[in-house]
Amino acid sequence: MTQKADNIDMTTQATESAPEKKSRNFGQWIWSEIKFFLGLFSFVLAMLTLVWGHFKIPSESMLPTLEVGDHLYVSKFAYGYSKHSLPFLLHKLPLPEGQVFSRLPKRGDVVVFRNPKSGQIMIKRMIGLPGDQVQVSGGQLYVNGQSVGRDKADSYLFREHKGRVVGVEVYHEKLPGEKDSHLIYEKTDQGPLDNTEAFNVPEGHVFFMGDNRDNSTDSRAPEGPGFVPQTHLIGRADLMMFSFKRCEAEEGLRCPGIRFGKKL
Repeated sequence: MTQKADNIDMTTQATESAPEKKSRNFGQWIWSEIKFFLGLFSFVLAMLTLVWGHFKIPSESMLPTLEVGDHLYVSKFAYGYSKHSLPFLLHKLPLPEGQVFSRLPKRGDVVVFRNPKSGQIMIKRMIGLPGDQVQVSGGQLYVNGQSVGRDKADSYLFREHKGRVVGVEVYHEKLPGEKDSHLIYEKTDQGPLDNTEAFNVPEGHVFFMGDNRDNSTDSRAPEGPGFVPQTHLIGRADLMMFSFKRCEAEEGLRCPGIRFGKKL
């Protein structure tokens, strides 16, 4: 009888320890999964902050270089790092406004930056460095009193993404120190932003313009970003990866923009 009772006790003991062991194993599995996803998130966050960013073009201000819907590869390390390099809404954390490994863009760089007035992320072409004087007169761009050469490349009609057909003059423009020329659009040389004051770019700031000169809210415009602090630069747009809203060819109309995978 005693032996029987001992057997019953041992069986009961084994039955009671099984759920405890299962619970402990489940807890360990949950913790290992949490650690994996925390590590993955940390890796992605580091990549998006320090190495590269992915941005989408929301407007036509950079035609013909970039179209609405283009997705870009942006080098985060090109100009250094500040809180504005952080992805998502992390730039709103109470962090200092300084910048590490700071480097100036080159004239002609296509730059992603944060509008110091609105906080909106924008993309434009860098025109003026600290100490430069920038002015537009009769549609002609002047940097430090010197006319920036522009050579007519073409003229055509194209359909904007909202459906309107517009005509443009297309020019090759080459900024001082720029290795290769880039294309710009001009609808007219007497638009609201074709005759400006002389802008003297202060230290620690840069001056931006869009390639679609008569359809760009840039540093020339009263409602634009103005002089952009160097700390607000996010990165250099290097490559157009893909697009969901590419122009479709129509009779008598051109499609602006560049092909996938082309360096900017």
